[in-house]
Amino acid sequence: MSKPLKYAVFGAGSWATAIVKMLCENLDEVGWYMRSVYIKGHLEKEQHNPSYLSSVEFHLNQLKLSNDINEIAEYADVLIFAIPSAFMHSELEKLTTDISEKIVVSAVKGIIPESGLLVGEHFHDIYNIPFENIAVIAGPCHAEEVALERLSYLTISCADSSKAKTIAKTLSSDYIRTKISDDIIGVEYAVMLKNIYAIAAGIAHGLGYGDNFQSVLMSNAIREMKRFIKKMHKMKRNINNSAYLGDLLVTGYSVFSRNRMFGNMIGKGYTVKSAQMEMSMVAEGYYATKSAHLLNEKNNKKTNLPIINAVYGILYEGKEPKKVFKKLTEKLD
Repeated sequence: MSKPLKYAVFGAGSWATAIVKMLCENLDEVGWYMRSVYIKGHLEKEQHNPSYLSSVEFHLNQLKLSNDINEIAEYADVLIFAIPSAFMHSELEKLTTDISEKIVVSAVKGIIPESGLLVGEHFHDIYNIPFENIAVIAGPCHAEEVALERLSYLTISCADSSKAKTIAKTLSSDYIRTKISDDIIGVEYAVMLKNIYAIAAGIAHGLGYGDNFQSVLMSNAIREMKRFIKKMHKMKRNINNSAYLGDLLVTGYSVFSRNRMFGNMIGKGYTVKSAQMEMSMVAEGYYATKSAHLLNEKNNKKTNLPIINAVYGILYEGKEPKKVFKKLTEKLD
C-alpha cells in the first residue's frame, strides 16, 4: 500500500462512467475497460460517453481506454466492476490474467445468475481473491447526480478497514462524501434488494397508488430487507444507515431510478419484454428479483417476503399487477 495504487473501471454504463469521473478528480490516470468499440472510439474523438452521462467531458490524458479486459486487469491494482450482473459472467470469461492479488471492488447491483453468488463471493470462489481484498460500493448515489456534481454519499464496505479508507479517499471530492463499513455481505445484499423494492414502488405508481401508499410500501420494504439480510448474514448492523435505508429511498423515489421507471411501465400495462425493449438501460432489479426469490426458496425456513414475492409473481409468473397489489395492500402495515 506504500506506492500509489492504479485504479481501473470495468463497464461503460452510467454508473461506470460516474465512477470514472469520481476517480479522475483525484488520479492522474484511470484505466477504463469497455466492450463497445463504438463507445471507446467516440470517447477518443469527442471526450465523452455517447450513450450514458454524455454531459460529462473527460481529459483523454487521464484515461487509459481499452476494449481488452486483460490489458486493463493487468494495468491496475484496484479493479472496480460496474457491469450489470446479468453480463458479468460472460465478460469475466474473457479474463486470462491472474487477478488473485488484486483488490476487487464491486459496483454491481445483484447476484451473478450463473453461480448464484454475490459478486464478492463469486470473485473469492472462482478467482481466489481473499475476502480482505474485496470491497463493495453502495449509495445513496445516482450516477446522474454525480454528473451534475450534486452532493452525494458513498459507503465503501471491506473487511480490511485500511483498504476501505484508501478507496473511500480516492473516490472523495467536494461533491462526494464517503464513509466505510465492514458489513460487506449485508451491504451487497442491500444494494441488490433496493432495486426490487424500487420496481415495486414504480408498479404502485403506474397503478395509480399515491404518496401515502408509497410511504407504507417503503417502510415495509426496509423491514423486509432487514429480515432477508439477517437470515443471510447475521451480524450487528443499523438498517437505518444510509447504505441500507438511504440507498433504498433514493432508488425507490428518484426520477433517475431506472428500476422505478421499469416498474412504472409494468404498472401502466407494459409487458416485461416491451418495457425492457423500450428502456436503454438495464433494470438490475429484474434479475435481482429472481435471485432473491430463489435464495429464499432454498432456505429451510423461508423468510416472510411479501413485496419480493409480489414483484416476482408479476415479472416471472405473469400475474396481473392490479390483482397482486390489491392482495399486497392487505399484507402491509
